[in-house]
Amino acid sequence: MSPIDPPPSVWHLEPAPDEHPHDLWALGADLAPGMLLQAYRLGLFPMPLDEQLGWFSPRRRAVVPLEPFAPSRSLRRAARRFELRVDTSFDDVVAGCARPGQPESWIDARIIYAYGDLHRLGWAHSVEAWDDEGLAGGLYGVAIGGLFAAESMFYVRTDASKAAFVGLVELLRAAGDAERRLLDVQWLTPHLASLGAVEIRRAVYRQRLETAVRLAEAF
Repeated sequence: MSPIDPPPSVWHLEPAPDEHPHDLWALGADLAPGMLLQAYRLGLFPMPLDEQLGWFSPRRRAVVPLEPFAPSRSLRRAARRFELRVDTSFDDVVAGCARPGQPESWIDARIIYAYGDLHRLGWAHSVEAWDDEGLAGGLYGVAIGGLFAAESMFYVRTDASKAAFVGLVELLRAAGDAERRLLDVQWLTPHLASLGAVEIRRAVYRQRLETAVRLAEAF
């Protein structure tokens, strides 16, 4: 089923210029579905900054190339321990990613509510790893055409989030045009680098984004 277009946002965003020296580009607005979709199509994503909303466009954007992605033997073996599902427990995945009680978590009630709305409209998705004990881990993000903007992942059993990530890559590759699809993971971390993430410049990201959003959706 095709995603449902929400009403357009009353706010207007501009893309961050290539020469803008900071990752933070704008403050304010809201998290209505129309605003979120406008932002992702411009290469922006939100994070709460105390009471304000920050809109970010990293100078060095982390992405995962789909074509050369090759999970290690140990990761493939770990992934086989889980059953992978899509969109069967989206709210639970977001709640797990929020890490309740952890002070460093940026996923607050505003984020949980907003991405739940996007999910019910068909734009946000979860990839989940299940085992005999239930939901073991997963990830969620926003899909627009051939863009998947991964927001966060979590696990309660070892390697469950990695298994969900491998499942996401396989799902995107199976949709075709893997070399033109864009798996965005925002900022590079050692963990994401171990999963194949690399950095590209903001200008390169924008070029790839323009191509990706015109592709058929994978979900």
